[in-house]
Amino acid sequence: MVDQAVRPIVEAIVAKAPNGWTHAVLHGRAGRGGTSVTGGYSRRSEQWNVGMPSPYVELMALAEAVREDRGWEPVSLEIQCRPSGEYQLVAFTDAISRVNGLGSGFQVVLDPDYRLPQPGLHQEPGTAAPAGDPELAVARFRAYLERRAAILGHPDQLPPPASAAAIDEAERRLGRRLPADLRALYMIADGDGIGYENRYLFQGNAWLPLKSVVAEHTDWSGGERPWYGWDLEWEGVVFDTTPTDTVRRCGGHPGWLRFGTSEDGNFLAVDTDPARDGRPGQVISTGRDYDDGPAYVADSITSLLGHYLELLDQGAYEQHGDHISLIEPSCDPDPQQIIGDTPDEVPPTLQAIHINDAKGLVDLAPLTAAPNLRRLHLNRSTTADLTPVRELPVESLRVTLDNGDLTPLSGHPHLTSLDLTTTVPADLTPLRAVPHLRGLDLSGAEVPDPSVLADLTDLRYLSLTGRQWATLLDEGGVPPTVAAARLAEADATLDDALAWAARLGLTTDNALRVTGTLKTTGG
Repeated sequence: MVDQAVRPIVEAIVAKAPNGWTHAVLHGRAGRGGTSVTGGYSRRSEQWNVGMPSPYVELMALAEAVREDRGWEPVSLEIQCRPSGEYQLVAFTDAISRVNGLGSGFQVVLDPDYRLPQPGLHQEPGTAAPAGDPELAVARFRAYLERRAAILGHPDQLPPPASAAAIDEAERRLGRRLPADLRALYMIADGDGIGYENRYLFQGNAWLPLKSVVAEHTDWSGGERPWYGWDLEWEGVVFDTTPTDTVRRCGGHPGWLRFGTSEDGNFLAVDTDPARDGRPGQVISTGRDYDDGPAYVADSITSLLGHYLELLDQGAYEQHGDHISLIEPSCDPDPQQIIGDTPDEVPPTLQAIHINDAKGLVDLAPLTAAPNLRRLHLNRSTTADLTPVRELPVESLRVTLDNGDLTPLSGHPHLTSLDLTTTVPADLTPLRAVPHLRGLDLSGAEVPDPSVLADLTDLRYLSLTGRQWATLLDEGGVPPTVAAARLAEADATLDDALAWAARLGLTTDNALRVTGTLKTTGG
């Protein structure tokens, strides 16, 4: 079946080939979740010509055939073919996958169950009492509904209240008690939707019924956010909120109970496990657009309802049929993130900066004015002095270093990921004293002695060139804790990646290979 399933894909590749092509490579990933394709054609007059077809139906059929033959779901695959009609399929589990974009090559996942720790899990917990008041919340909610009714000319139609037993059961399934003020609102109405019609009472967010609160919590694996893969996660950073130290620095947390949705992957949630300066029951925004961290909204549902009443009293709203949009006061806060050059005046709120295509050496000293800077990325930009980084809580550092001196990073208490490019050979010895270093990309660096890497016993992600990997593997210096690795070779084949992954300890001798020849007139 696999032999038959691959031929239509080869035919599509050959049919779209440009004149004068000599070789074509299709890299793909396919499974029940869909397909993705990269690759291109080589020609005598140029190295690569993109425009590889993406035959979705045929790739899905191939994935199904491989799934039946080997049980792999999804599958990583590579198809190479030539004008002569000769072709080869190599397929394997997605433990090995193609990495595209700036970080090209292949990635292998050696420990699929390991996840990098979220910094918020180690933050000091909050000890303050809840700010919410259930009686006041009920009074404000009823007043809010009355004001809305006066504007709309009719009261909002809401579902019946949830029973005390239903709330108790929801809390049992959540493993958390709802804040008292939110609990009190559910005893007025079980959300704001009837059928498919929502009133969007929480500033454009539909108020979820209890069954949906439980379902959202279950779908998000008890509150943890989805894992997006090592190529995106290894140098990830979670920002702090404003005010600082109120919400845990996590992408998701079991203590965040989503009760409102904007129906685009973003949510309002009550936080039952705040950070040191937070309050239990505080309201936050989280979800699809909050990968850099949650946003603080209010100290309680009670306070949030008070804010809504104030906006209505000020006439700060717009009516669109049966919907009311509250207009928040305009503000221009100092940025958390800057992309471009170092500004003349560095805002103290800055938590991330991406300096792109800088002319000359970049002076990092002005960045010490940002005491919460956590991501410092120099993209196609070079610096000669990392000393200022000593004074900053930088967790993710991407840098081209002109002098190869990593000494300023020795003992850095916050650094978790380093993407290093060098213009001269670099001594990695100072990295032995970076206690929380979890991710390292040295594919752009000249490293005379990679044996130092063997001493980085907490390293979880490592990216090297093929030559660097060969040296390290020959010397037996791969840190034993590495959970994922990248072969940073743009021209590597899946066969190359399989051989490399085998040396790292992954069993690859069951890779699927199919060869054949099409009848073709050539190109």
